[in-house]
This record gives sequence, C-alpha cells and structure tokens, in this order.
Amino acid sequence: MENEEKVTKAAQMLNASIAPEEFDWDAFESGKDVYGASEKEEIEAAYNKTLARIDANETKEGEVTAINKREVVVSVGGKSEGVIMATEFRYNPDLKVGDKVEVLVESPEDKKGQIVLSHKKARALKSWDRVNEAFEKDEVVKGFVKTRTKGGMIVDVFGIEAFLPGSQIDIKPIRDYDQYVNQTIDFKIVKINNEYRNVVVSHKALLEAEQEAKRAELIGKLEKGQILEGVVKNITNYGVFVDLGGVDGLIHITDLSWGRVNHPEEIVSLDEKIKVVVLDFNEQQKRIALGLKQLTPHPWENLDPNLKVGDKVKGKVILLADYGAFIEIEPGVEGLVHVSEMSWSPRLHSAQEFLKQGEEVEAQVLSIDREARKISLGLKQLTTNPWESIREKYPVGSKHTATVRNVTNFGVFAELEDGVEGLVHISDLSWNKIKHPSEVVNAGDTIEVQILDFDEANHKLSLGHKQLTTNPWDEIEAKFPVGSTVEGTVASVTDKGAMITLDGEVEGFAFNREIVKEDGKPAVAGEKLPFKVVELRRSTRRIILSHLRTYQEVKEKAAATEAETTKKAVKKVNSNVEKATLGDIDALAALKEKLEKAEK
Repeated sequence: MENEEKVTKAAQMLNASIAPEEFDWDAFESGKDVYGASEKEEIEAAYNKTLARIDANETKEGEVTAINKREVVVSVGGKSEGVIMATEFRYNPDLKVGDKVEVLVESPEDKKGQIVLSHKKARALKSWDRVNEAFEKDEVVKGFVKTRTKGGMIVDVFGIEAFLPGSQIDIKPIRDYDQYVNQTIDFKIVKINNEYRNVVVSHKALLEAEQEAKRAELIGKLEKGQILEGVVKNITNYGVFVDLGGVDGLIHITDLSWGRVNHPEEIVSLDEKIKVVVLDFNEQQKRIALGLKQLTPHPWENLDPNLKVGDKVKGKVILLADYGAFIEIEPGVEGLVHVSEMSWSPRLHSAQEFLKQGEEVEAQVLSIDREARKISLGLKQLTTNPWESIREKYPVGSKHTATVRNVTNFGVFAELEDGVEGLVHISDLSWNKIKHPSEVVNAGDTIEVQILDFDEANHKLSLGHKQLTTNPWDEIEAKFPVGSTVEGTVASVTDKGAMITLDGEVEGFAFNREIVKEDGKPAVAGEKLPFKVVELRRSTRRIILSHLRTYQEVKEKAAATEAETTKKAVKKVNSNVEKATLGDIDALAALKEKLEKAEK
C-alpha cells in the first residue's frame, strides 16, 4: 500500500499517461519492467524530492504517529519512521499522536533500513538553553521525579537531572517522600549553577503562589466570629496550623481548650477535620488567628453559683510551681493554692514538698472572684493550727527534741513538729564563742532545745540549746580563781600577746609585757611557765594571765621584808645612841650609815 501511494505521487508529478488503476501490478510483481530505464530514473528522482533530507547527528522536529506502552513512533519525513522507547517521554505523560517532538538523528538508516532517533539526546543538546530561558522567564516546567536522594529528590527537567530539596516539595511537611517517585509534576527553576551544571527546582514555590492568591481571596471574605471548617495540617509546641482550603490559620495553644493544655496533641491530631472560629486576621501580614475553645461555653458559666468562701472542694493537681499549685476543681476551672497556705509552718517551702502532679486533694475556698474568674484555695485550713495551743504544749523552760531545718549566719531554725519552728540564736547554741552555727550543728541534725520565749502573733519561738548543758565557766572560775598561780603552755605568740593553754583544754591570754621572763627575754611558743590568773571575763569568755607577776611579786615582797627589818634596826640604834660612849657613838654612827644605805 505504501509503495502504491509513492508510485501514485511520482506519476502525478511526472504527468504520466498511466493512471494508478491502469498500472500493471502483475508485470511489476513478476519482475517485468513496467517502465523504461529513463522513466525509472525520473520516477526515483521525483520520489526522492518528496522525502526530507536526513543527516546523522541532526536535530529535527518530528511528529508522533503512534504510541504504545513500550514505544513511541515518530516521523521526521524520511523513508521510514523512527521508534523511540517510551521511557524517554516519562516527563510528559500527556503525550499524544500528532504532538511535535524534538529528536536527534543518530543514524539515517540502520541494517533494517530504519531511521534511528533519540528524543532524550535531542533534549539534552538544548537542555541548558531551555533551563536558563525558563529560569529567566520564571516559567513553569514539567519534571519527572526519578528517585529519592539524601535531603530530597532527583527530577528530570529537559533531560537534565535537577535537585528538588525536601523542603521545596510541598507547603505542608512531607511524611512519605516515595509517593512522588515516578510522578510528573510542575516545577519552577529556583537556582542554576552553570559552572557545576547544577539545577535546583521547587514545587512549593508554585503552591505558595497559588496559596497566596487563595489567601488574599479568603481574607477578603473573613469576618471576626466567623465559623469555618478546616483540616489539622501541622502541630507544634505552641499551637496548631489548620488548612482552611489552601490558606492556613493558627490556633494558639491557649485557644485550644478552656482547661490547661500541656501539648496540642492532647486536643487534636494530624489530618483531623475540625470547626474553628476566626478570632482575628491581618490582611497585610496575611495572618489568621483561630480559636477552638470559643465554640464551647466557658466552664465558669457552669460553676456552682452557691460556691462560697469556706466551702470545701476536691480537685486534681494539674500544675506545680515553686510559689504554689493549681488545682482543677471543674474542667477548665482552676484554683491556686499558694505555698503559704499549704502548711502552718512559717518556714519557706516549695509546693513540691507537699503535692505531686496529678494528685487528688481536698482544699478550702479562701476567696472567689467570678468576674475575674479567680479562686484562692488553702490546704492548711483543713488541719488544726498548732499555734492555738502552743503555750500549753510547749511551756517556757520545757525541754524538747527538734530537727534542724535551716542553718544561717545568725542561728539555726529547728522544727518541733509540722508547722512549729523556732530560732536558736547563735549566742544560745554554745557557751563557747563560735563563728558560725555549722560548728555545732548542720541541717537535718537532731538537737535538744529549751523553750525560751514566745511570739504567738507572728508564730515565732525562741529556743536555746546551751541552756541544757553546764556552763563551763562555772567550773573554770572554781578551778582557776583570780590571783591563783597555774602552769600553762605558750600555744602561740602574736603582736599583741600570747595564747596560753591551761590544763590541756582551757585557753587564756597574756599581753606581751606579761610574758617577759626573769632573764628579760620574752616567752616563746612551746614553753611551759607559771602564770598568775589576773582576770576572768565571763562576758567575753577570756582568762587574762601574767608570767611577769609570778616572779615580780616575790621580789617585791622580799624587798619589803628587808626594808622593814632595816627600819627596826635603825630605830633600835637611835634609841640606844644616847646611852653609848663616845667610842660607841662612832661605831653606832657607822652602823647607822650602813643601815640607811641599805634601806635606800
């Protein structure tokens, strides 16, 4: 049939006298010459003029003449049609018979006499020109998603492998990348690096442009209070994004429920259809604020109208903070128990010491403000106040065992029972002088105390610890009375004086002038010497000592005795001088002079 058409065309062009229907096909098929040599040449020349010139490695535009699952048949006007694998047209699933496509002639004729064509290679030759042109003109191009790769997808665009980042696939987060493989999608070319032959494409950019148009249209119709239906698109820590039909709105976590919400996932789930109310919108910033809880009545409206101060309520601990705990007494209705209302103890506590998250508790209503929607609750009010009978239970002078709760620079706070604490001042901790209470006790220690004084109004107790022990100064005064001489060891020497250890335990002090020895040299550390007790200072817990006085007083006493003896002798001489002879007078005068010198 094909030959008949060609012959007909040739005959027509040559104005042949033989009509197609008069052609002797039997003679032609038997091998007999129908035409003469000259006629054959003319016919071949005319036939060749009907064919396009086909050269190897030439890019031509062809027409699709047939399509099946495996192959695409393309005619470029040659003697035969070319067959191209259908995979080369994967990027264009809409290809149909009659479409014009570019092909590269790999060979005008193969061994079977068939032209060899390639659509892929033709695209590759012009791909970079087309890519750059599409990028400059901001055109939408089709691309075939070939495979997944690290961080995104590989897309065939004009025969070039382009990169599609995961963040540029869609506006919403993608959970299944494989759903896009082997799909032909529209893209925008967003970046080209001609030096490294890199192309980056984006499908998200197209969606954003489309969404922006929808957003502008929707915002133009929005009204505050309007109720819309949407689909949960994304859930974050701070709220939920809802797709309102191509445009997103945000439900802040505080607008999800009247009750406390730890995470939005407690209220909604991904892809869930929900109704929301428009709270606010900004046409310039294209932001839409939505609410979910506003579609239900406020829980305070359902609160018992007879609830009053002094009533007992039960609830669940839904939040703990250092300053207190929030108790949910009805869904969406919370009351605050301040830490000061948890215990009668004046000591500072944290709520975690009394309550646990999720614990069911009973409390008393301390205040209620329905307009401000606030309730204050108390726990300690449901227990007996120990300070109401404090004097009967802990009279002044009574002895008790307490637990040290806190140690400060000025003393320690000791707890007698829950809610009853007192202060042991540093001066009442020990009879000895101490620099810090931690020298005596530490937090958590058990300590014996005596009640010293009360302040019921401010819930304060004054306690003492040293009062339960013997004052060592009573023993010291008895053992080292003023004026007594004791043996001591010089422990250390300073600019002002020396510390002296008495009896291995008690310390005394001697000024520098009081540690001079009989030979005129000062005492040094480690020396054992006799010391005289000069003074006992109970208020400052100090014993004043002197080594100088131990030998100085002996000398002074001896000198006084000798002087007294001399006076008596002189007196006796004077009384006898009148009775003496002249010779005796001279002798007595000499003795008197001697005695007077000695006295001086």
